[in-house]
Amino acid sequence: MRPRDLSDHVPYEAGRGIEEVARELGRDPGEFVKLASNENPHGPSPAATVAIREAASTVGSYPKAAHADLREAVADRWGVADGQVWLANGADGAIDYLHRAALDPGERILVPDPGFAYYGMSARFHHGEVDSYPLSREDGFEQTADRLLESYDGQRVVYVTSPHNPTGTTMALEEIGRIAAGTDDRTLVVVDEAYGEFADRGSALELIEGPDAREDVAVLRTFSKAYGLAGVRLGYALVPEAWADAYTRVNTPFAASEVACRAGLAALDDDEHVERTVETVEKARGYVREHAEAGVWPSEGNFVLVDVGDASAVTAELQERGIIVRDCTSFGLPGCIRITCGTRTETERAVETLNAVLGDGIGEPGPGPAADRPEVSDA
Repeated sequence: MRPRDLSDHVPYEAGRGIEEVARELGRDPGEFVKLASNENPHGPSPAATVAIREAASTVGSYPKAAHADLREAVADRWGVADGQVWLANGADGAIDYLHRAALDPGERILVPDPGFAYYGMSARFHHGEVDSYPLSREDGFEQTADRLLESYDGQRVVYVTSPHNPTGTTMALEEIGRIAAGTDDRTLVVVDEAYGEFADRGSALELIEGPDAREDVAVLRTFSKAYGLAGVRLGYALVPEAWADAYTRVNTPFAASEVACRAGLAALDDDEHVERTVETVEKARGYVREHAEAGVWPSEGNFVLVDVGDASAVTAELQERGIIVRDCTSFGLPGCIRITCGTRTETERAVETLNAVLGDGIGEPGPGPAADRPEVSDA
């Protein structure tokens, strides 16, 4: 007996970890800085760390109370009803829930290219099909309603990633509203705001709330990035009120663990940690753009996209020199690397090492959007 045909399913390619790279190279893990997976450079909030320790003694029970408490807290934070919060095992789990609720076999989704691979992976798991709309390097990966709608052909779910991974671009709320208005009533517009805390713009949740609330827009958020809880896997969708009752029908039982829920509750109240993280990210983005000797695209995420000509060669050499970054070949950008915003020390070391690699003739730094670099202090 064999599994069903999975030939159309491409394995997800995650950023490489320090232990993995150190073991492969026979080196001490302490030699490396990892800036490959868009993780929080400050880790989890101290309050979340305490909550995780305290939750250890409770893991013999299912997370019924913690799950309800966290849904209520998230709902209160966003000003929505509890039922509009779909907690999940990471934002990836929330994507699965939306597909379970929306997709019949053979129905199609529309995703950005380049973009997050799991949108398509999840749709195929649920026997859906995948179409894409292009984000053009020549246009600075600008995201507009027109660009998406040109590729729209009645797909059941369409995805907007704002800020977009791996480019860092965003889509204006007015443009997202145009997409919702310009698609069929049966089309769900999913706005992935996993990096939303790092962007200086409002949430698409505004389209779901108020007197003109729409029933065809959902928003994805995560605790992995700004809150520093990537390791506990906790995310959620914010859905229209009309979708609220579907949660119990698509939810994997207790997918958000007791430890994750308790950590999320603590992290949600630690505004100081999030503010510190956002400040660090803003400084790091500016430092890389000002000091890297290669084109760097403007970004509103906790990462920057850098034009190095040969991503594979540059990534490998950076790794040899102790800096782990993301080769964006898997995104269809073989000339680019993505560098996560680290602490000041990590960011300065990464830029210095990158410049040395390029100076040694490895790769060929491309222009990117270098001509519009802002004046940024390295403070």
